[in-house]
Amino acid sequence: MTTPIRFELIKTCRQTGARLGILHTPHGSFETPMFMPVGTLATVKTLSPEELKEMGAGVILSNTYHLWLRPGHDIVAEAGGLHAFMNWDRGILTDSGGFQVFSLSEFRRIEEEGVYFRNHLNGDKLFLSPEKATEIQNALGADIIMAFDECPPYPATYDYMKRSVERTSRWAERCLKAHRRSNEQGLFGIVQGGEYEDLRRQSARDLVSLDFPGYAVGGLSVGEPKDVMNRVLEFTTPLLPADKPRYLMGVGSPDSLIDGAIRGIDMFDCVLPTRIGRNGTVMTSEGRVVIKNAQYARDFTPLDPNCDCYTCRNYTRAYIRHLIKCDETFGIRLTSYHNVYFLIKLMEQVRQAIREDRLADFREEFFERYGFNKPNAKNF
Repeated sequence: MTTPIRFELIKTCRQTGARLGILHTPHGSFETPMFMPVGTLATVKTLSPEELKEMGAGVILSNTYHLWLRPGHDIVAEAGGLHAFMNWDRGILTDSGGFQVFSLSEFRRIEEEGVYFRNHLNGDKLFLSPEKATEIQNALGADIIMAFDECPPYPATYDYMKRSVERTSRWAERCLKAHRRSNEQGLFGIVQGGEYEDLRRQSARDLVSLDFPGYAVGGLSVGEPKDVMNRVLEFTTPLLPADKPRYLMGVGSPDSLIDGAIRGIDMFDCVLPTRIGRNGTVMTSEGRVVIKNAQYARDFTPLDPNCDCYTCRNYTRAYIRHLIKCDETFGIRLTSYHNVYFLIKLMEQVRQAIREDRLADFREEFFERYGFNKPNAKNF
């Protein structure tokens, strides 16, 4: 099957097995492992496309569910698709909307044909099926689109998860049949199965047989401990084709990016950097900093002395704390810029460590510096 999405494996780290590769898309080719900033409503909160380019972002995410509700996929299509609508000429990935259906709606009913639920904005009754999710994503025009799946909660019983995996496989097949722009957009399948190895194996087998151009590992970062996520990745990623990209959905803390890369993941996304930035928390080379804390009121040093981003080159902790405490939007822009930059540069360091066959050493050094090796260390 011809596809507009292609993965080129460049090197495997001898120390860890991590992969250095290139993701080829209709809007450019980008080195992996990569972190993809999330622009839920066709914008990465507070940041311009030009700023994202400056910091080296390659692919960004937008959300099918939210754009379906506002402004409507028909309006985005009329504008020429997401790339034209948001003035972004690099890669775009849209998720299927499945996660939002299951996480935002208090009322939902899962049937074989799809999911009945209520609009989280106004309570209207809505219905989303594999065919509808694919139609919306075809209209949005992203380079990579995702199959509509069920994202079960953690923990879930084995019996529930088995039924869910089987339904997700049937839905994936329906998404493929409904996909109308296969020459322009690559449709990825999503492997589910929770923490159950045999169900992950069953899900991967079903999806690989459908020959998607790429595969995501879903149903992680939903409340399970980090060691469970790593264990699931260890037995799941080897089940996926080595010549196709592997995407771990919704994961963005620095430790999980490194650990995911070590376990064969190529693509990551998460709202984490902008979400915690809005709350006055930043990631630095020396650990997590809550800039709202009183100890920074007279701290006239950069957020991160080892960072060369726009924020760190120009503004102090004291000033940024003042802006955040006063609810000034500029403060949120500065923390968000720094956090997104931090994760993009972290992945550049990961790729360099793979080139040098020293990713395990890099992990140890980074964890020590960041504080992940300390008892009761914060996730980010």
